[in-house]
Amino acid sequence: MYDSFADLYAIIKVTEKLEKAYVRDIISSKEYEPECLKLITQFKTLTSSLKDTVPSVERFMETYKMDCPSAFNRLVTSGVAATVEHRAATTVATNSSAAIVAECVQHFITAMDTLKLNMIAVDQVHPVLADLFASVNKLSILPVEFEGRSKMKEWIGKLSRMGAADELTDQQARQLHFDLESSYNLFMAALPNAGS
Repeated sequence: MYDSFADLYAIIKVTEKLEKAYVRDIISSKEYEPECLKLITQFKTLTSSLKDTVPSVERFMETYKMDCPSAFNRLVTSGVAATVEHRAATTVATNSSAAIVAECVQHFITAMDTLKLNMIAVDQVHPVLADLFASVNKLSILPVEFEGRSKMKEWIGKLSRMGAADELTDQQARQLHFDLESSYNLFMAALPNAGS
């Protein structure tokens, strides 16, 4: 058990250092994003196995006098890398808008199919939504206030506060599917017409 506590402590501390290094431009967004995603995944896996002994990450951090607000935000509140959340690094000029639109459509369909197949565990839904969120954020032709983006961010935040093995209730799964479907419709409506 103490090894797991040490691992949790280390993941939180490393995430704090990574966040500071990224903010100070010590590491590039290309280096930051995969490392951050790895830490988020490790954190979710570990906290799900420790949920009986560590019911609150915030309390764990207080007990061990960890002053790591950036790590808490990234691991517990946000649940996605800053580059994904803030649309910073993932806008790739070499990709055409058509390719990114196709990627977004693929991720929307995958996310909705995941729920239709009753894959409702957090560790099944979160990565699919994170991929969708990242691809939508790459698309510069969408308005900044695109409602689907805020809905996805809200759901990713909810899932980040749950354990990896936790499952969505029937009501949550139904609401998420509805939000995905309405976001997909808004997404398609926001795209410029090819003929105009």
